[in-house]
Formats: sequence, C-alpha cells, structure tokens
Amino acid sequence: MWQSYQYTLKALRTFEGKDSEAASSEAAQKIAIKALRTALLSPTHYDFHDLTSLSAIQALSDSHPIYSELLEIFAEKELEDYNDFQDEHDGFVEKENLDNSKLHRKMRLLTLASLAASTHTRELEYKRISKALQVPAEDVEMWVIDVIRAGLVEGKLSQQKQVFLVHRTTYRVFGEKQWREVATRLDQWKESLRGIKEVISRERQAAESQKEREIMEADRKVQGVSGMNAGRRKDNMVEMGTD
Repeated sequence: MWQSYQYTLKALRTFEGKDSEAASSEAAQKIAIKALRTALLSPTHYDFHDLTSLSAIQALSDSHPIYSELLEIFAEKELEDYNDFQDEHDGFVEKENLDNSKLHRKMRLLTLASLAASTHTRELEYKRISKALQVPAEDVEMWVIDVIRAGLVEGKLSQQKQVFLVHRTTYRVFGEKQWREVATRLDQWKESLRGIKEVISRERQAAESQKEREIMEADRKVQGVSGMNAGRRKDNMVEMGTD
C-alpha cells in the first residue's frame, strides 16, 4: 500500500506548476481522491501535510467539498470535529466505503497526539485523555500505548499519579497557536532555569560562608593552642628563675 501511495503522490505532483485547470481536471481529481482515501485508511499514515500542499488536493474544495472537509479534520482537528462531520454528513463514510472504525481509531490517536502537544506541564491527566477520546478511564492506558507505538508521542505512564508523562510530541499543524504554545513553554523553561540558578547561587554562598566559619574556627583553635604554649614557656622560665 505504501509503495502504491508514493506512486499516486508522484502522479499528483505532475500537476504542480501548471495552471489551475490542470489541477482541477477530472484526471487530477480522480488521482487526488485515490491518494486521500489511501492516506485516510492507512494504519501508519498520520501526517497529511504531504497532501494538503498539493494543488490537485486543494482543488477538491470545489469538486469534492466533503472529502476536502474530511481531509482538513484529519490534518489538524480532533475527534469532536470528526463526530460533528459524521452528524452533518450522515452516511457519507459508509457510502464511500471508508470504514468508520478505522477512521475513528485514527482520529482518536491524532486527538491524543494534539492533546499531548498542547500540554504545557508535560503531565497529561488520565481524566483529560478519557474526556478528549470519549473512552472509559480504564481504556486510557491502552490508547496511550497505541499512540506511542504509532510514533506520534513519546513518554511514560504513571499509574500512581494517574498521568501520562509526555517526553516528546509531534505537532500535526504548526501555526500561530503552536507558536504561542512554544513561547509559553520557553517562558516556563526560563523560569525553571532561573529558579535552579538561584538555588545554586544560595548553595554556593552557604558553602562559602561555611568554609569561612571553618577557617575562622581553625584560626581560633590555632591561636588558642599558641597561647597555651606561650603560657607554658613563661611558667617554665619563671620556675627556672626561682631556682
């Protein structure tokens, strides 16, 4: 399927750089639909940017608007949007033999990936995942494992805290919202680093103060010993003089 999909993409790219009529032609639209269907049903295809940038695919908004809307949902939206699509275009998925169970599963994985990417604290609570994916709480860990296996997210589960600890995510789309999220995360990192720097500075000052106290204490002891020795020498001299 993957090799066939690559050939289909290659065919679609032959319409790039030509006039809009070429990309909107019946032949181009037929290939565009084939490529989109393959990408939607593929169990390993999650990044739709290879399609959205192509002229023939963009032309679907006029020739096949429902397919175009479906692509937009899988490229950058979430499960709730897919459910709304299903309600608005009742029977479309079944009529087009798109296999709703496969699409629903893929949309859940993509939704979880988006949720992980937008989590500033890097701790994603099970209850948030359950709500976003519309699944029972006991199924959350299974879906997290699946999204990790799909290569969309890296992290680990904390059953004790009931959170998914996110290590790495991949943005499905990168626009103004994502730039704001990155900026917020950078600010948090700066604050964290500033706090670490302050702790290190305090510890260094404490260590230096402790060292100074130890040196002063050692000096006092040395002076005390010297004083005692001087006193003994004086006493000895007095005794010798008396004799």
